[in-house]
Amino acid sequence: MKKVLSFLVIGVIVVLALYYAVIYFVPYSEGYRSGELIKFSSKGFIAKTWEGEISQGISGAQIFSFSVLDKDKEVIADLKKFQGEYVKLTYIERYGTFFWLGDSKYFVTKVEQESSPHFRN
Repeated sequence: MKKVLSFLVIGVIVVLALYYAVIYFVPYSEGYRSGELIKFSSKGFIAKTWEGEISQGISGAQIFSFSVLDKDKEVIADLKKFQGEYVKLTYIERYGTFFWLGDSKYFVTKVEQESSPHFRN
């Protein structure tokens, strides 16, 4: 009986570890989005996460929500600096997320400031 129970526990641990590895290390897609950075904040009670939104339209009807991992300090600093500006985000989309990583399946890995196509200088 002890052998069956130990195999069951080890099996559950291996399945959970594989599930975490797929969610964290295997991207579903990668891409770029551009828009006006309208929100960027740190939120959460137990686990603080960085969350943001960009508006991809003039009316604000098209909102792209994203998360940033704590380890991406340069991205966090750039997003704080570019608040209210037009930016281009490089992101990866994961199959899912965990509460300590962020609210969104989209995780920004790079941010660049761009000029807005709506207002020509």
